[in-house]
Amino acid sequence: MKSVGYMTLACSLSLVVIGGSLPEVALEMALGMIAPLVVAIVTIVSIERVCRQAPRRLTELMIRAFGMKMVFFAAYVVAVLTLTPSKPTPFVLSFSGYFIFLHGTEALLLRSLFAKATS
Repeated sequence: MKSVGYMTLACSLSLVVIGGSLPEVALEMALGMIAPLVVAIVTIVSIERVCRQAPRRLTELMIRAFGMKMVFFAAYVVAVLTLTPSKPTPFVLSFSGYFIFLHGTEALLLRSLFAKATS
């Protein structure tokens, strides 16, 4: 659970620092951050819960989560780009950056969980 706090803190701080220095793109940054952060939090909490309760179900969970993430992120990006007054380029850059950072964090968490399970 510490990882959820660290991810949230890192994302929030980056939003404050960059959004504060570039207020004209603060909305796009916030919109680019919120969906990847929420999805990463839900994924990490789910992974940790499944690893504690039934580790053999982890692959099934990850496959289902992958499909749901693809649909959700596609719908989210389309909704933001069509329904909000945000500028596309800063939003896409922000979304991409947070998406990559948070999925990398998820990968590191999985690696540490697997290392604990095998030791």
